[in-house]
Amino acid sequence: MDIIEVPVSNNNKGKNKKNKKPKNKSAIQEGNGVEIKEEEKMEKIEPAASAFPPTFSVSDIKNKQRRHQMFMKFKQEKRKEKLQVKKKKKKERDALGDKAPPKEVPKTIENQRVYDETTVDPEDEEIAFDEGTDEFSAYFNGLTNPKVLITTSDRPRGRTVRFCGQLATVIPNAHVYYRRGLALKRVIPQCVARNFTYLMVINEDRKMPNGLVLSHLPDGPTAHFKISSVRLRKEMKRRGKDPTEHSPEVILNNFTTRLGHSIGRLFAALFPQDPQFVGRQVATFHNQRDFVFFRFHRYIFKNEKKVGIQELGPRFTLKLRSLQKGTFDSKFGEYEWVLKRHEMDACRRKFQL
Repeated sequence: MDIIEVPVSNNNKGKNKKNKKPKNKSAIQEGNGVEIKEEEKMEKIEPAASAFPPTFSVSDIKNKQRRHQMFMKFKQEKRKEKLQVKKKKKKERDALGDKAPPKEVPKTIENQRVYDETTVDPEDEEIAFDEGTDEFSAYFNGLTNPKVLITTSDRPRGRTVRFCGQLATVIPNAHVYYRRGLALKRVIPQCVARNFTYLMVINEDRKMPNGLVLSHLPDGPTAHFKISSVRLRKEMKRRGKDPTEHSPEVILNNFTTRLGHSIGRLFAALFPQDPQFVGRQVATFHNQRDFVFFRFHRYIFKNEKKVGIQELGPRFTLKLRSLQKGTFDSKFGEYEWVLKRHEMDACRRKFQL
């Protein structure tokens, strides 16, 4: 079989190949005709081993342990920078002495609070007139002494019963009675007939106290609170001995609005007006961001400047749900104020109490 050689032209060799770059490492600049080497044109950049790209984020690290280590490292660096700035400012203030500028007040939700038109002015004549004619005027004028009845919802569990018993040791002249299935509308007339000035009902859910109804007798008002963070005496660390029978002092903090003023007077009327300072016991109702924190302490004066305190318990937190005129009436009662969460809690810097 004869083999015939077919000539191949040089024009078809580069059809399937792209244009190759010139092998020489120099480029000719148009217009000047000056040869500049690419090696001289490119800047030498040495990559840093510990540097990260500017768009680096710790969340981009897939390994969980490595991500946690990097996060803690960044957090520690920020803390060191903050301490250095703090030390520097302190040195500057010490050097300036009395000429140092005043310290900057940090921004908090409390000092950025939205102004409320109902804020109480102690020197206002209208406020003084309302206080002299409201439901608590007989107590503050010394005409009545507080007498409190404490009861629970139907079939209370052990924790709720113990909580009621400890409240009775905090509030002087308080008596604990079992509910026995009676409706509150039947309980209130019996309380009025026996000269009780307060009816306190502790509600529970899933064996835990979750609600408090506090009704001032005989004319009201009635407040409904949510209870949370309840801690009994045995659950507290470093607590003192059980409280004595002395009447405690009462501290009311940060009840500034008209509504808060009414709630503060409602709490104050639970205790006698003449505290026995020999017992050195203090009951505190502290309002912060519409949460009322209750604490019960015993204090001792160590010297002229230092005071030691010891918590006795119990402790709990209250959140106001509603305030009703008159005694408890769930159907036909007239409400002065009702919490509307989606409207009132929309702004974090606006408070009701």
